[in-house]
Amino acid sequence: MKKKIISVVGARPNFMKVAPIHRAFQEVSDKFEHQICHTGQHYDSKMSDSFFNDLNMPNPTYFLGVGSGSHAEQTAKVMVGIEKVLIEAKPDLLIVVGDVNSTLAASITAVKLGIKVAHIEGGLRSFDRSMPEEINRLATDAISDFCFITEEDALLNLTKENFPKDKIYFVGNTMIDSLNYALENVKKSNILENLNLKENEFVLLTLHRPSNVDDKEQLNMLLDIIEFISKNKKAVFPMLFKKKRLHCKFLALLYELQLKDQ
Repeated sequence: MKKKIISVVGARPNFMKVAPIHRAFQEVSDKFEHQICHTGQHYDSKMSDSFFNDLNMPNPTYFLGVGSGSHAEQTAKVMVGIEKVLIEAKPDLLIVVGDVNSTLAASITAVKLGIKVAHIEGGLRSFDRSMPEEINRLATDAISDFCFITEEDALLNLTKENFPKDKIYFVGNTMIDSLNYALENVKKSNILENLNLKENEFVLLTLHRPSNVDDKEQLNMLLDIIEFISKNKKAVFPMLFKKKRLHCKFLALLYELQLKDQ
């Protein structure tokens, strides 16, 4: 009888980590049935559907549609939704990846139902407990049955936390697998032409940590760095505005710093 395994995805980084895992399971489909549960933590089509298409992932078997909310709301909604999935599907193993709220919520629910949990990218630490992701990492690793790690530091961290060494597996970084998989399509892209860019003459910028974008002093320092870099290279900053509502703290700070037109 095939072993049934469910992988949980909720946010954009999760999709990239699970895609290579799904392709690997397809190569041994005679032994394993691999299903994907999408919690809907990132639910906008531009933040979800496009990733499934670009990474050649199948439509998820289960979609919880939890949407946005506070950390407590998201965690609770995922737990309620995935409990129903796990009771119905009865998987032999639940795979969780990364450090988002869906990761922790799914792990807690599975463990309480007696279902084994494997954490992809286990053992990573920032040692900053003000980050919600750090709490998710610590708690998920503490209750997981297996930790699949990407680097030596993760092994050291888990060892210090007394995680069983025989349950730790060094497997590498599935994000790199997704990168390699996407390289051919990247070469075919015309994005540089569309944005009037040339190779090696631009930098790509993302800003999303609250500690970076919600603090005026920190943001101002980062913008000084970006201004310095942009003297020699163009800075490309992809941003998604939903229904043109410019209400986030980040944009408010930009206006306050008089960078509206830059």
